[in-house]
Amino acid sequence: MKKHFGKYLLITLITLLFIGTFVYLFKRSQPKTESYSTMEVTRTDIVRSTVVTGKIQPRDEVNVKPQISGIVAELYKEAGQTVKKDEIIAKLKVIPDMSSLSSAQSRVRLAEVNLKQAQTNYDREKALFDKSLVSADEYEKVQQALEQAREELSSAKESLEIVRDGVSSSNAQGSSTLIRSTISGLILDIPVKVGNSVTQSNTFNDGTTIATVADMDDLIFDGNIDETEVGKLSVGMPVIISVGAIQDLKFDAKLEYISPKATATNGANQFEIKASVKVPSDVTIRSGYSANASIVLQSAENVLSIPEAALQFEGEKTYVFLETPAGYERRDVVTGISDGINIEIRDGLSEGDTLRGTLIFSTKK
Repeated sequence: MKKHFGKYLLITLITLLFIGTFVYLFKRSQPKTESYSTMEVTRTDIVRSTVVTGKIQPRDEVNVKPQISGIVAELYKEAGQTVKKDEIIAKLKVIPDMSSLSSAQSRVRLAEVNLKQAQTNYDREKALFDKSLVSADEYEKVQQALEQAREELSSAKESLEIVRDGVSSSNAQGSSTLIRSTISGLILDIPVKVGNSVTQSNTFNDGTTIATVADMDDLIFDGNIDETEVGKLSVGMPVIISVGAIQDLKFDAKLEYISPKATATNGANQFEIKASVKVPSDVTIRSGYSANASIVLQSAENVLSIPEAALQFEGEKTYVFLETPAGYERRDVVTGISDGINIEIRDGLSEGDTLRGTLIFSTKK
């Protein structure tokens, strides 16, 4: 009994396999039925633009550096505060150079000796002049030498004060120990603290930055554009700026600089561009905000256009399938600018024409 059951099962499986193969081959042999969407030729405005990534930064940003080396004794400002030109930001305590200090002290001592000798000569000459024993010319020469010796001592003492203290008593307001802002603006950063050592700028050293100050009322967008699009730019073009940190808010700007030289970035040549930004008075922009700049490269108003999805290509020819009473026929077209979705049609079609679009589904009869 089991033997006959196995035989019947095998015959059944073979029969099912045969039927399935027959059905599959039959369906493959049937003609396909395809359905496409339709598109219409319309008139519209087409704008081709590019988006450049970059950042917002102040046009004028300066690093305030000391004119002498020393130690930060006091800080009068902090980051985020506004400051006017020549306003004091910090005060330094001078650590004098021992060689310069020794030379200044020696100069004072020598000036004191010369003044003492000049005073002696003057007293003697004056006594003789009072008795009419010397001429007025000789007396005036001695008197002049005394005045010069006094001036030399005063100058030597002032130089000693500058070397030792960084400031002289006769010019305290112009002291190099008082660090003043060189522009009016906002303090972006004060990278030093009280007690830090600072150095002046010289041939071998850039010097220590006491503060970074910027004019936040004059901002620019700084970004880079690919070499394939830079040729379409020109100074004065309008730019729309959007800042990632401020949603749903855009600013007008104007392109004012295009770099004449490319820089290689990740294997691609890019050109730096800058645009002046107009920020509303009630909006706060921080230096370094990431931003996007939208620049219109080309535009066309009220032109014939179709969706780019309707285009077909063959070599250098561009064509579409135009709906006619007899069905769809191929029609060569001349295209213009594109915004990535719609493309301008300059020749080959008329307004209201219906085109074959994308394939919706494909079935067999």
